[in-house]
Amino acid sequence: MIKKKNLYYPLDEIKKRAWANNPQIYREAAKNPVKFWEKLAKELFWFKSWKKGFLHKAPYFKWFLGGKINITSNIFEKNILGFEKIKNKVALIWEPESLEEKPTILTYGNLFRKVNKLANALLKLGVRKGDRVGIYLPMIPEVIISMLACARIGAVHSVVFSAFSSQALKVRMEDTKAKVLITSDGYYRKGKIINLKQKADQGIKGTNVKKVVVVNRAGNKVGMKKRRDFWWKDLTEKENDWSRPKVMDSEDLLFILYTSGSTGRPKGCEHVTGGYAVQAYWTGKWIFDLKEDDVFWSTADIGWVTGHTYSCYAPLLNGATFLIFEGAPNWPFPDRWAKIIEKYGVTTFYTAPTAIRMFEKLSKSLLKKYSFNTLQILGSVGEPIDETSWLWYFNEIGKGKLPLVDTWWQTETGGVLITSLPGMGPFKPAFTGLPFPGVKIDILDEKGKSLPAGKQGALVILPPFSPGLLRGVYKNPKKYLKTYWTEYSKKVYFTSDTAYKNKQGLLRIVGRVDDVIKVAGHRLTTGELENIITAIPNIAESAVVGKPDKIKGEVPVAFVVLKKPKSQKKVKKEVNSQVLQGIGPIALIKEVFIVRDLPKTRSGKIMRRILKRLFTGEALGDLSTLANPESVEVIKKQLKNSL
Repeated sequence: MIKKKNLYYPLDEIKKRAWANNPQIYREAAKNPVKFWEKLAKELFWFKSWKKGFLHKAPYFKWFLGGKINITSNIFEKNILGFEKIKNKVALIWEPESLEEKPTILTYGNLFRKVNKLANALLKLGVRKGDRVGIYLPMIPEVIISMLACARIGAVHSVVFSAFSSQALKVRMEDTKAKVLITSDGYYRKGKIINLKQKADQGIKGTNVKKVVVVNRAGNKVGMKKRRDFWWKDLTEKENDWSRPKVMDSEDLLFILYTSGSTGRPKGCEHVTGGYAVQAYWTGKWIFDLKEDDVFWSTADIGWVTGHTYSCYAPLLNGATFLIFEGAPNWPFPDRWAKIIEKYGVTTFYTAPTAIRMFEKLSKSLLKKYSFNTLQILGSVGEPIDETSWLWYFNEIGKGKLPLVDTWWQTETGGVLITSLPGMGPFKPAFTGLPFPGVKIDILDEKGKSLPAGKQGALVILPPFSPGLLRGVYKNPKKYLKTYWTEYSKKVYFTSDTAYKNKQGLLRIVGRVDDVIKVAGHRLTTGELENIITAIPNIAESAVVGKPDKIKGEVPVAFVVLKKPKSQKKVKKEVNSQVLQGIGPIALIKEVFIVRDLPKTRSGKIMRRILKRLFTGEALGDLSTLANPESVEVIKKQLKNSL
């Protein structure tokens, strides 16, 4: 990389091999974004071309109207590289957690046959176009096969993170009214077998789920209910290995993925077939410069949107080889991730700042064992990356030579919308980069006025948005309107993030404007956590905020008001037991503080911003709007004594 005035630019050899290396792309896209996206969409296979590129009836919009497509046809039969060319090429590498177990290698041909077999099995279970199918699986090949099989027959998949609790699964299955759930007997996590089937059985009680497909992964003993539960192998092994792809309208639902809602009820983000396919293909191609000889590793679990787009659809649409790993990147030894990179010759490594900070703890002598000479691109995702971690990642893993693409996007956007393209740059530590070509981004003040460079404000997306942006919140149009389209107008998508840009136009994401905590890149809302905590009979009120953490970025801490006195130790145990059941281990509360009162406005709103600033050391600001300003000083003293 070439450094010029605190900016980094790619070397000529990187520019030459990059798909996107001409700044003219940005100018062409800005001139007519709709025409630009239509041009890109033509590189995919459509059963029938669209009649109109973009239609906007605020707050709703559509892309590629009338177009007919199936995303699996673009991965397999009509892959851009041609199926005959890639059928014997490795599509998926699965690395199990156990060092004693052999990896699974699937070619595009192998994967295609397995997808078709499951697709036919699902059809026999009564699954039809538009039906919702729940997927509650760990990082094993079957989770990829399940998603693709649903897409093949036009069913809508809804993946639930395997570490989520049975209650979290239940909420999502109730909302979608899924008729089939695909799960496994168990899976390995840090040497232990997690009984996933047991959690699944609890989660589907009282829901519409009538059939359960079970992958035999861990071989642990599980209960199988007759005429409801079926082993994956028994269902699929005798099925035909060809299933006709369902012709889907561009705006037909492809998947529903839940993200936390500010009211505590998770939001089902709706993503549609055509727009998502176009965005997944092109962001994968240009941002990660995916080519047929690449080995791409995104460490994100499939239960998150990063897993959907960059641990499945984008690499497959580009005919690349991608890797998924069942375990934790630092188990059973802290450099497991590095060994995997070297073992498989990974060329693109896409991970979270949390993981990067964890990697930083490795001794230099241990790190020197690895050359990382196959790597060509580094990526960061999940939360804003700090300058120290950026530089460590760039220098120690990238050896100061590789493009480091920091990326901003959301569950709602479906794909990356802000980054620096590896063939052009520029790259700046802690700055995410430029809007992806064809995406219009702005930073607004409270009155909706566009802010100049250096001024921090709300990050928004302007028409024509991007093809992969969510089309709605499942069964909740009011939530869709209120969450994304009321802060400024029905024509401006409000991201709920704050940001600013520098003189070169590079964007830096500062954080959330709403009450959201990002734990190790996973987004948790205070509302969802507080609803769970206040369900404890002895807790009258609660407020959850994110406390800065060197490894995870943030960890949740809770302030609770009790009805009857109880020890802090017992309260914390009760709180985490409730959180574990309601969400899962990712949301466990780091610290619980018992307080007499919470700072509130006169309208009764709890001022979490003030509580959070007690940990960050920022100025508390004007407390005159509080109904009980004295509560802040009491809590402040309490924290000083306990920390």
